[in-house]
Amino acid sequence: MYVKLLSASVLGVEGRFIEVEVDICSGLPQVSVVGLPDSAVRESVERVRAAIKNGGMKFPMDRITINLAPADLRKEGSAFDLAIAAGILCASGQVDPALLEHTLFIGELSLNGSVRNVPGVLPMTELARNAGVRRVIVPEDAVAEASLIAGIEVFGIRELAEWMSGFLDNRGEKSGTERSSAMKLTQAPSRFGSTSDVADSELDLADVIGQAQGKRALIIAASAMHNLLFVGPPGTGKTMLCRRLPTIMPPLAELESLMVTKIASVSGKFGGGREGLIRRRPFRSPHHSISMAGLIGGGSMPKPGEVTLAHHGILFLDELAEFSRNSLEALRQPLEDREVTIGRARGVCRFPAKFMLAASMNPCPCGYAGGTDDDRPCTCTPVAIARYRARMSGPLADRLDLQVELPRQAVRMNERSSLSSAEAREVVMDTVKRQQSRYARHGIRWNSELQGSLLHRYAAATMASDAEDLLHLVYEQLGLSYRAHDRILKMSRTIADLAGRETIRSEDVAEAISYRCLDKNVEAIG
Repeated sequence: MYVKLLSASVLGVEGRFIEVEVDICSGLPQVSVVGLPDSAVRESVERVRAAIKNGGMKFPMDRITINLAPADLRKEGSAFDLAIAAGILCASGQVDPALLEHTLFIGELSLNGSVRNVPGVLPMTELARNAGVRRVIVPEDAVAEASLIAGIEVFGIRELAEWMSGFLDNRGEKSGTERSSAMKLTQAPSRFGSTSDVADSELDLADVIGQAQGKRALIIAASAMHNLLFVGPPGTGKTMLCRRLPTIMPPLAELESLMVTKIASVSGKFGGGREGLIRRRPFRSPHHSISMAGLIGGGSMPKPGEVTLAHHGILFLDELAEFSRNSLEALRQPLEDREVTIGRARGVCRFPAKFMLAASMNPCPCGYAGGTDDDRPCTCTPVAIARYRARMSGPLADRLDLQVELPRQAVRMNERSSLSSAEAREVVMDTVKRQQSRYARHGIRWNSELQGSLLHRYAAATMASDAEDLLHLVYEQLGLSYRAHDRILKMSRTIADLAGRETIRSEDVAEAISYRCLDKNVEAIG
């Protein structure tokens, strides 16, 4: 007997349907899985066999062929176990296939018949809803995640035997209806279940003593998602400032929240007791030993990297110069295109990567080059300093909007900053609202996204004549690239927004220029 059921996998961060076809015919007992399965899929035969037997059902002793279509797409993972088990039960006559029409199956089986959670339930459920599938059957632990998608019935099951005695023979409505929850996105709980969310909320900008320019740069960066680099000797507060960026950032919008939650689901990071969409902007801080594939994404079946996990949030690279040159250079394309494209022989995967890059680095290997503290003189040779700074190429530095030098602070230990995260967040939120109102019809949210005609309309065309002259003078005398010119222009737009002005003045341009410490010496301008 032949049966076809519906399951799904994840390609990139989006779901993709996989048809599970099961055919049982007379012959020597044998189970064949075709359709480019990986090891985890091939091993599902033994998991399904044990789960069916331990669930009190009969595993057919005939020739069984299982096809996963489309056949030219490589299948990986254990999410097809539940669909394969249901297909075998239907094809062997133990279950009526009519009860399983318009149903998506997602779940891994253990040997005792219990159903385990798998990554990517959220995008797979969204795919089913968009395609008109009526119901989705998921592990009980994934009900809260799948229920974030409105307009589809969600049935959570704990064990294969319980499912058989309840839903399949149409006797236990409670096994599905009471556990299903077709809620709208706006009704989904927004509490945070991970410990990192709690820990981040305890940080405050007031903990950083001094560094007024650094805090000002932090507010500018948070207001429009500008990339940021702090350069300074050890212990000046570079890392402290960057780690407090999430405390002054606006919350995720509804569509942003859904995408961030989908990425967390695909990466297997949705758990921890969370029941609602992720509302806090992600903050990723990988170690400098991370590989290029870990940072950008990759693998035989491409998986999202840190730049995608930081989508709509912050990617913090502490000690930027210690990262490998290849990894840093790989950031150039995501910073420009706001997505990662990974090509493989059987297809191309695209991962979203719209993030703010926040980084810190020392001015030299010992960390004290250019300092005024005679007690800590720099011990590095000019060649060592040049080699150290060359680890970050000019094209990458060009893409960093704010490049801020943080000097060593000479202050008392009992001194406390007057600017708190709550106060800074109010300033940021006001600026964000101005941008949202201005760009409502253009599909962008931030000044940092301006380009082409929009950049001219909302930035260049709003400049005062003296501001335009100053920017042109700096461009010519510093030998800036046109990319650096545009980034100064975008920063000037943000600084004017912080002041509540539509017109960009010369002082806005001058402040934006002062944040380009990696360019040529500004003081050389006559």
